[in-house]
Amino acid sequence: MAGRLPRSHQSGVEREGDLRRLHDLLRSAILRGVFPDGLLPAEAELMASYGATRATVRETLAVLRREGLIDRRQGVGTHVVVKAVLTQLVEAHGAEPPSQESLLNRRLRPRVLDRSMIPLPALAADRLDAPAGTPCLRLEYVSLFGDEPHGMATNYVLSPEAERMADMPFVHDWYTLLNEAGVGYGESEFIYGCAAADAATAARLGIAEGSPMITMEQVIRDTAGRPFNLAFIHIRGDRFLFVSNAARRQ
Repeated sequence: MAGRLPRSHQSGVEREGDLRRLHDLLRSAILRGVFPDGLLPAEAELMASYGATRATVRETLAVLRREGLIDRRQGVGTHVVVKAVLTQLVEAHGAEPPSQESLLNRRLRPRVLDRSMIPLPALAADRLDAPAGTPCLRLEYVSLFGDEPHGMATNYVLSPEAERMADMPFVHDWYTLLNEAGVGYGESEFIYGCAAADAATAARLGIAEGSPMITMEQVIRDTAGRPFNLAFIHIRGDRFLFVSNAARRQ
């Protein structure tokens, strides 16, 4: 009967697979706050629980430490130093009111980087179905939770929504700003991707250059289906987890 090769006979690819799988499991547990008091199990317990070698466990913990998710101290153990926020995707779209504990329930605040009327760039014009050069509001900001940056967004907003938002105080999250400016919207579309943080973005978000980020390109349409807002959003992958639920139709 075919079985798993002894550890000593595993190829480099198989060892890398063990490392990746253990990293996936531990990273998910860390970001979801699974470990009591933020203390990870000892190396021997991780080895026994996941059928991993000591070398694989230590290398995985080293990777998690480089990612800024844990800290290891002699005599103290391995502790989680971050916890991501679970955000329902429908809330991120603005399609449903945020829950009481959601970050989108007036718990964020912006640090505005740019708020100016500019000619609409050609590539943005293509996404918004508008002529290039059309006056638009460019609103760029870093989103803060407490004093910690979680993401950065650059928005291109067409009129008449732009006029309503140009001087409206921006105090919380994007959807609160839309609502307080009296801007109605009917549909939100996201295109998700990932990217390594460049030096400028890393400095804004307080992370190391090259850190993984979630990228989102968003188009918001009004109730008649007209696109009026294009946003490019960069989110720290160690601070946000998006939750999407779907049921199969019977």
